[in-house]
Amino acid sequence: MGDTEAILGVAVVGLGVGEQHLRAYLGQNACRLRWVYDTDETRSQEIVRTYGVGTQAIDYNQVLDDPKTAIVSIASYDDAHAEQVVAALEAGKHVFAEKPLTLTRGSAERAINACDRAGVVLGIGHERRFEPAMEAIEELVRSERLGTLMHVESNFSHDLLANVDPKDWRASPTESSIPALSAMGIHLTDAYIHLFGPIREVFAQTSQRHSRWGSGDTLSVQFLFASGLTGYLSSLLVTSMFVRFQVFGSSGWVQARSDVHPGQEGITRLSLSRPDQNPKVRELKYRDTVIANFEAFADAVAGGTPYPFSREEKLSNVATMEAIVESACTGTPVRVE
Repeated sequence: MGDTEAILGVAVVGLGVGEQHLRAYLGQNACRLRWVYDTDETRSQEIVRTYGVGTQAIDYNQVLDDPKTAIVSIASYDDAHAEQVVAALEAGKHVFAEKPLTLTRGSAERAINACDRAGVVLGIGHERRFEPAMEAIEELVRSERLGTLMHVESNFSHDLLANVDPKDWRASPTESSIPALSAMGIHLTDAYIHLFGPIREVFAQTSQRHSRWGSGDTLSVQFLFASGLTGYLSSLLVTSMFVRFQVFGSSGWVQARSDVHPGQEGITRLSLSRPDQNPKVRELKYRDTVIANFEAFADAVAGGTPYPFSREEKLSNVATMEAIVESACTGTPVRVE
């Protein structure tokens, strides 16, 4: 946290993934949980009983009208984000939004502009940037030790959502049109934009191979960056855990490989290959990246180090997601605005 003893009042909205938000704030001395809110009142009541903190809000306006609430942490349904994020920002609250920030570029721009007008901090739930392996890859990219960057490819797959009820909002073609993207792949596009700059064009394909999800369980995307770099990602909702991120350059390649979820304890193997040399492998230990992201956000709110996600990166990632959805629906390459 920054050099302050001020206590930041927090409200958590949406108590599915939002329970992770709640636990993260409880671990920070400068934050105090004031409210929990969910459209499922039974869930709200159970959270209050389980953790013994906070008060159940009857409606969202009760959260926004509380002058002692400095932070609103939003983890509600994806299609509810835009309205809730903008309302909280316009109420002068700092906001931490679960990914995706919103579902369209226009709504993301509206949220970011509201953030700028209010002079508050807008956090986003892309914790993969805080992984030790991703930080090591970023150092190699920024220092140009890989030479001219040629191509990037990645995969983030698991079966943690395989048994979600087909009637659940996450399996709905209208509310979560490509769940492998909104739940997993969007973390990879955030990393792509942060490391390699704007994406110019995408070509996406989806398929339903095994699950009962009407919106598909397999995603494959090709990328062309503004720099000329090419890229690829894939994400599957029904397979054993697999995580890979690999960057190819004219002077070698680097790969991060793991078979545990980024939020679980385990080892990531980082391999660095140079021409005419055997790859060198390092083992990097687990770091709680969810906590790391919330600490960076809370520190920025308290006036410490600026939050490490630029407005351009937040906007570009939503625009990329929107272009991927359009490409998958039309079967054609789509230019990213």
